[in-house]
Amino acid sequence: MTRPINDPELAPYQDEPKQLPSGSLGKDARLRLRFERRNERSILAVMERKAPLLVQRAIYCDEGMPALPWVFIITNSGGILQGDRYQIQIEAGPGSFGHVTTQAATKIHEMDANYAAQTQEIVLEPGSYLEYLPDPMIPFRHARFLNQTRIKIDPTATLLYAETLMAGRKYYRDGESFEFDLFSSAVHAERPDGTVLFVEKFVIEPAQVSPRDLGVMGEYDVFGNVILLTPKEHADRILAKIPPTFDRSAHWADGAARLPNDAGLIYKVLAQETGIIRARIRAFWTLVREEVTKHPVPSEFPWR
Repeated sequence: MTRPINDPELAPYQDEPKQLPSGSLGKDARLRLRFERRNERSILAVMERKAPLLVQRAIYCDEGMPALPWVFIITNSGGILQGDRYQIQIEAGPGSFGHVTTQAATKIHEMDANYAAQTQEIVLEPGSYLEYLPDPMIPFRHARFLNQTRIKIDPTATLLYAETLMAGRKYYRDGESFEFDLFSSAVHAERPDGTVLFVEKFVIEPAQVSPRDLGVMGEYDVFGNVILLTPKEHADRILAKIPPTFDRSAHWADGAARLPNDAGLIYKVLAQETGIIRARIRAFWTLVREEVTKHPVPSEFPWR
């Protein structure tokens, strides 16, 4: 699972922290989850964990889809620190289904040495269905973070994958907005035989190019990036229900487009507050689940 990290944007951040070396004990977190089908419901059949990444158990709390197990990824470190190396592997066996999210927003703490990195491997086998919808990432001042996601998906499977990025601690003291050093995110998707479907990567270095530029973030503070990998017939019907929208009064904009090689759709939304991003991603999630599984999305939990 482990792959060398040699992305060029990390070149300025190779110094070691004065505290614990990068990737050392307590900074080398690993998590493996595997869902499998058991009769009419799905179960979390495999759970391997190494702190600070933890999972307690799968719970069946989804009123819209009662047989769907929910898994909450938690951490005992209070956030991502310099020198951290996280590895997450999620597998969905044939005909299985699952929902993975996080306990809260992921805080990427201020750094004065090195960087933090997270690699994710997601594998979907024939007929499987996976929702991976983590809470937002919040990069603090001078944070350096790289996220690499590699997806291997059968043509009959469906993956709904979301990533939400905040500009920083908007309401902390006088406010932090795009004061992090680096945020890099890449997604590579392929078929089981190795056929590449698409690669998407964005690199944000506010000191080099202002995210406030026209055509980047402009006046917006939160970015939602959602990838839907699903058979073409599902993608066609979902896309027909998503007109591009620019709501100037409520300060948000969204739109969807097709991915290459009939892989599915990509949906992007910008807003000034996370509540709007959450609501728009939830609306997209609702369309996806109803189309693919014929089940509704549950009512939002009061604490979220």
